[in-house]
Amino acid sequence: MTLHFSSGERVALELDDAGVAHVRLARPDKRNALDSLMFDHLLEAGQALFETKGLRAVTLSGEGAAFCAGLDLSMFDVLSAPDAPHLAERTHGNANRYQQVAMQWRKLPVPVIAAVHGTCLGGGLQLAAGADIRIVAPDAQLSIKEMHWGLIPDMGGFALLRGLVRDDIFRELVYTARDFSGAEAQALGIATHVDTDPLARAKSLAAEIAALNPDAIRAAKLLANRMADADTETILLGESQLQDGILGSPNQREAVMSRMERRAPRFTDH
Repeated sequence: MTLHFSSGERVALELDDAGVAHVRLARPDKRNALDSLMFDHLLEAGQALFETKGLRAVTLSGEGAAFCAGLDLSMFDVLSAPDAPHLAERTHGNANRYQQVAMQWRKLPVPVIAAVHGTCLGGGLQLAAGADIRIVAPDAQLSIKEMHWGLIPDMGGFALLRGLVRDDIFRELVYTARDFSGAEAQALGIATHVDTDPLARAKSLAAEIAALNPDAIRAAKLLANRMADADTETILLGESQLQDGILGSPNQREAVMSRMERRAPRFTDH
């Protein structure tokens, strides 16, 4: 299974034989800063993934010395232009185009793992927050940086970081725009794991996930996305409904048989 996607000099996407997509921000000379083209190309990559059959997991990383330095300064002119669309306009379901760049990773039906190194600031941190899991280098420099420019986080940061960071700590990080390390990010709840080689760790974890029943993985992500907002009754019913569809299915039987026969599973994709 092969898929190669390249959008100019901004984003690269490859799909390996295990069904793991590797998305790379590819503007290393600008520390992968988010300009208008980067937003366009990230959205194109996301749409390509939504349409990819056999997708099992995704890694998200940045080329060069940084994961993403945040908003390119050219975006201030783009966003404040007299003919610029109002940000309150919903262009992608519940999101505008800038929010969708971060939210699309949470909306994808498969797990997304961000590998964060170097700088991860402002919009870059919100981009990483959209992933299910974040592997962060201990010496990475992170910041919810928007207040530094007189702005607020507006790429889904309040929704995506809700539940990860304690409420008062989150407020402090937003109000001060202070920097913090990858090691502190784990203590704060933003980093899932700290690793000196975050990309290698992310790829290893993605391969591990890709080897499991894809139907169960997708159902688990769907339920995980509901946890923060749904009431207990809705969650309990959702568990039962999804499990009803999984129990006895070909992939679930294959998961059992492969374990019993001590061999690699051979799952089918829909």
